[in-house]
Amino acid sequence: MLGNFKFDDMVEKLSRRVAGRTSRRSVIGKIGTAVAGVAIVPLLPVDRRGRVSRAAAEGATHAPGPREARGKWEPQDHDVQSCNYWRHCSIDGNICDCSGGSLTTCPPGTKLATASWVASCYNPTDGQSYLIAYRDCCGANVSGRCPCLNTEGELPVYRPEFGNDIIWCFGAEDDAMTYHCTISPIVGKAS
Repeated sequence: MLGNFKFDDMVEKLSRRVAGRTSRRSVIGKIGTAVAGVAIVPLLPVDRRGRVSRAAAEGATHAPGPREARGKWEPQDHDVQSCNYWRHCSIDGNICDCSGGSLTTCPPGTKLATASWVASCYNPTDGQSYLIAYRDCCGANVSGRCPCLNTEGELPVYRPEFGNDIIWCFGAEDDAMTYHCTISPIVGKAS
């Protein structure tokens, strides 16, 4: 019991000393600066171009999807249902084009997740790299059609915006938490 009084006295003296040497305005100002600093963090730029760009065109080694033979990643621009279609350089899932959707729209009966992961994919036809935002379509059972596991530009989970191992359906509306397939729309050119 006596120990509690000593601790209380020590805390009281420390509090009075701090209160005597600082003003309320300075404390409020420091708290405001900290809150504003934390609020700015999401606005800071993030390099979302990936680490691939031209490496695909130069024949970098790649872990191909089930439809590809083991070897070099050779992107093509004619069969959108193939794992080596250039937009699928970092897809991990089923291609929606095989399930009644397209490269940019979800199949009927599914909903688009609000979150996505991104990668920079090289288009062999025009020689440009594009930023692709992979978005999951959710709400129906897994389609199982055109499964691909491509890892170009994938980074560890501590960079989730590049992580294709995450099921992104957690942001979908209602009870649409079940993964179905993935679309791959172009966001813009990667520089």
